[in-house]
Amino acid sequence: MQTIAEIRREYSKASLDVSTISDDPVKQFEKWFRDALDAEVLEPNAMNLATLNSNNRPSARIVLLKGIEENKFLFYSNYQSQKGRELDHAPACALTFFWPELERQIRIEGVAERVDANRSELYFQSRPRSSQIGAWTSPQSSIIENRSILEERVKQMEKKFEGVEKLPKPNQWGGYQVTANMIEFWQGRPSRLHDRIQFTKIDGRWKIHRLAP
Repeated sequence: MQTIAEIRREYSKASLDVSTISDDPVKQFEKWFRDALDAEVLEPNAMNLATLNSNNRPSARIVLLKGIEENKFLFYSNYQSQKGRELDHAPACALTFFWPELERQIRIEGVAERVDANRSELYFQSRPRSSQIGAWTSPQSSIIENRSILEERVKQMEKKFEGVEKLPKPNQWGGYQVTANMIEFWQGRPSRLHDRIQFTKIDGRWKIHRLAP
């Protein structure tokens, strides 16, 4: 049986160079994202969101990217959840995408802010009704005794909104947009000599560098 230390994979599908990459990292992200869609990567919009709590302890979880607007990366959540409270405390955050089918990774560092309530409501009402009911049901990140509490709350919410075509957005639910100040593209290469191209925003302009793997 293979041990954890023995797990190893050689990467060789592609390469990445400063001379061929877009000078706009958001456009480069969109290109790679289209590649991930074409490759039928499982949930290509799944991203690791890392935040910092009031004790300066990091935490991370997977959330879903829901759009890119005005060069900002959008996702939605419960404002009263752990991630919501942490972003209120420290809006600096990090996003990471990993697409093993393409041997690619993208790291993004930036600052999150809430999107306006109208835009959040438009997106909320575009979701499946069951997801809308779920947002009203769950006191996200709160301790609960058992799952039956959630199941009972679902019944209550379904009864409350019976006959309502468009559910209103809960006050505690909405979107965030992350303005990036660093975006790094990683392409797996043989012998662990991976390609890493990093964009850093300095005085409002993107500077590009190659990093050692």
